[in-house]
Amino acid sequence: MSLNIAILDDDSVFADTLSRRLTKQGHNAHAFYSLNKLFTDTHNWHYLLLDMNLGTESSIPYLPRIKVQWPNAKVLMLTGYASIASTVAAIKNGADDYLTKPLDFSTLLSCLGNQRTFGAPLEETLSASQIEWEHIQRILKEQNGNISATARVLNMHRRTLQRKLQKKPHWI
Repeated sequence: MSLNIAILDDDSVFADTLSRRLTKQGHNAHAFYSLNKLFTDTHNWHYLLLDMNLGTESSIPYLPRIKVQWPNAKVLMLTGYASIASTVAAIKNGADDYLTKPLDFSTLLSCLGNQRTFGAPLEETLSASQIEWEHIQRILKEQNGNISATARVLNMHRRTLQRKLQKKPHWI
């Protein structure tokens, strides 16, 4: 069954990658990078995957509004900063589940109720090269596309970084 899945995360590389992976699994996934963009959307979402920390604000206070706008949707909170207090707050405010980053894709598929037929390939966790690529892209974005500054942050020679950026990954 194809699901409509909204992904809200201020990390566009993570959101886009997750959207692509879910689309490859046969779902209609769309990435949003801000709460405003999500709230202006009129799709009938089955699932909303929400990053708990969106820049300087938390998405937890917006859960009641999200549940009003999409009453039939399941809300999964994603966070790299898990704590018992934030888990309790998310569940009390309407989250249906709470997952920590780094996100194991097979765990996410289980939470989405994805049923696999025998022998169907399940995309496993990200490879080391995929993780490296996404990390480089995230740092590059933080450095506003400045390759020299990105290379310094990554403690990598600028030319090495340029070579890595010129290679198009096979999974994209």
